Amino acid sequence: MWRAAVFFVWCGALGRTAWADGGTLLTDDTWRYQSTGNVVVDGGLVVGFPAALPTGLARGAGAGVTVGERLAWGVRASWLTATESSLSWTVTHSDLRLRTTGAVQAAAGRGTLGLRFGLGGTLVHESRIRNQGMRAGLSGSELESSAFRLVPAADLDAVIALHVAGPWLLMTSGGPSIDILDGKLHAGWSAQLGVAWQP
Repeated sequence: MWRAAVFFVWCGALGRTAWADGGTLLTDDTWRYQSTGNVVVDGGLVVGFPAALPTGLARGAGAGVTVGERLAWGVRASWLTATESSLSWTVTHSDLRLRTTGAVQAAAGRGTLGLRFGLGGTLVHESRIRNQGMRAGLSGSELESSAFRLVPAADLDAVIALHVAGPWLLMTSGGPSIDILDGKLHAGWSAQLGVAWQP
């Protein structure tokens, strides 16, 4: 009986000590943000339509740097890959997208809204492997092939950035894109979700 009494007294003292502790994990300063700099560095996950593959969804990662306030410019790079199969072939496309960008943006509370235009090129690497080719005794170019191609491209993205805490932001963007492949326009889209740092 006395052990139970000691246990309850100990728990009560521990509870009073915990409640008496004035230190808190979250304060008024936790979610304050600063946005005095004109440079934003961001990165995140990217999904979109492959540049040259007529079907499928490409996935990868992207990053960029933007400089400026209402009118801004920057550079962006992303790498995406997609794999599709038919009865005869398994095709893998990897896109390295390099863009120079210009943007119009405006602050709205804790966030920033913008419209960004990107112009540059996409380096496409295509790898083809014939299904069941080794079993059929094929080798060399009859079994697999690989090729690189650089195509001109442009993007138009809506951008939303939200200040979270300190210099850190959540950022999302997305919109249509076009590539010029074999003299024809190839339309697609891309989107990115990630984080950004604004010192």
